[in-house]
Amino acid sequence: MLAPLFALRTEDDLGVGDIAALRQFIDWSAQVGFKLVQLLPINETGGDHSPYNAISSRAIEPTTLHLAPGSPVDLSAEDFAETIAQVDLARLRKSRVKYKRVKRLKRALLERAFARFCEHQGEQPQHAHEFAEFCAKEKSWLDDYAFFRAIMEKNHDRETWDAWREEHRSMQSARAWLDRLSPRKRAKFAAREKFFRYVQWIAYTQWAAIKAYAEERGVALMGDIPFGISYYSADVFARPDEFSLEWSGGAPPEPYFKDDAFTQKWGQNWGIPLYRWDLMRRRNFDWWRDRVRGVKQIFHIFRIDHVLGFYRIYAFPWRPQRNAEFLSLNDEEMRTRTDGAAPHFAPRHDWTPENCDANKREGEEYLQVVVTECGATQIVGEDLGTVPDYVRPSLRSLGIAGFKIPQWETPGGRVTPGNEYERLSLATYATHDHKPVRALWQEAFERASATSEQSRRDLEMIAQFSGIERTDQPLHFQKDFYPAIMEALFRSEAWIAIVMITDLLARTDRFNVPGTAATSNWTRRMRMSVARLGSSRVVRHRMRLIRALLEKTGRT
Repeated sequence: MLAPLFALRTEDDLGVGDIAALRQFIDWSAQVGFKLVQLLPINETGGDHSPYNAISSRAIEPTTLHLAPGSPVDLSAEDFAETIAQVDLARLRKSRVKYKRVKRLKRALLERAFARFCEHQGEQPQHAHEFAEFCAKEKSWLDDYAFFRAIMEKNHDRETWDAWREEHRSMQSARAWLDRLSPRKRAKFAAREKFFRYVQWIAYTQWAAIKAYAEERGVALMGDIPFGISYYSADVFARPDEFSLEWSGGAPPEPYFKDDAFTQKWGQNWGIPLYRWDLMRRRNFDWWRDRVRGVKQIFHIFRIDHVLGFYRIYAFPWRPQRNAEFLSLNDEEMRTRTDGAAPHFAPRHDWTPENCDANKREGEEYLQVVVTECGATQIVGEDLGTVPDYVRPSLRSLGIAGFKIPQWETPGGRVTPGNEYERLSLATYATHDHKPVRALWQEAFERASATSEQSRRDLEMIAQFSGIERTDQPLHFQKDFYPAIMEALFRSEAWIAIVMITDLLARTDRFNVPGTAATSNWTRRMRMSVARLGSSRVVRHRMRLIRALLEKTGRT
């Protein structure tokens, strides 16, 4: 089951899904019969709150933490109550995630816990030793991250380092600035670095505990590594020579996403800098190795978002902030504004056999580093979009499972039946970027829109995959369509079958619309708390059906 953590609810949460909600969700998933829970990236986010635009490849987002009296141990009941009393929790929990308020509240609670930790450090030598041990173990990324966050705090908590005070805009100049400060101010700055280390210590401790809990319940946790990293990240700030900052990575034009004119015309411009693979190779790919070490501490399986980027990535000669400027331009006008540069695949396109061989060879070299570093942790590669012919065989040769979206698996116009899926694959009807199946149904048959025809085509493909034959009688979604498509998904030969939580509950809510900056992106929460999912008569009835299908198809 796929469920964004921020979307989960508990009866007493602080306005966003966190580890406490995940614990309850693991219990509920296990009761239904699911063996795996997939999450979106949990790395610390910046101002756009996108989990795919994190400000660190290793730091965990503090809002994912369960904060309550005794969690962490340094957070007293008195400090918790005083901080919470200043917030209208009922309003905070209502509707969508209000990130600014939630982050402010959780930050205040963590500041209180940290103050207590520092105050009683001498009285709790074992506690202090564990913190020191964590800092030493994670030094390779933690020191640069803590410095970046402390400097970011000096610049109104904005991650846009190229707009910071001039002396802060590079690691070298910022450290020189720090050296010029008085001993008192340097000590104050060091205390702020210590705070950000403390938060990550708590984060890694809580996430390691939830991984162990999932194991006890017989449920695997599946994480997510985006191929790229944000331009405005601690990683780019600390290691700028390993990134090509003049180019923005993304994806080529995609007519499927009709919600966004720019995506259809130019593609998706994610703004991620390209990698300098030559320098990374010289350094034995230590940045990638460290990134993988971090994710396998927390997850049993992880998904690489846009695994195609290891082979080649679509590059834009402008940053996303300028997308609107290029929307109405033709190719010639675009090149005039970019000094002749144009969006293209880097390091090379796939138009010749020689280029395909080179891209395949280099992609396998980079991915082999990831595979080797993983050990027993399994990998899934999100290989959707414009996929060169050599990619899927290459991934299989590396032991990486690719994606199967049934309505898109139509070579030669024929829908591939589930019994022909490669065992080493993951099957699902939708990811966090796609419309849930119920939304497709609504668009196709209940509410006419510009994408109704496309929705009907998708549903027709899903129906064929599910063995639903055409009849003169209209299908009923709940009675006819839903059970058939779930059984077909579970019955497929794919190693993993994933159901998005909105598809499981037959909801129309969408978590993200690619290529847009919609306020609804990454903010939608479930209508019910996890506890109410377990007690709802309607949900229990549907889950009995799901449980029966899981048993019938051998998925349990």
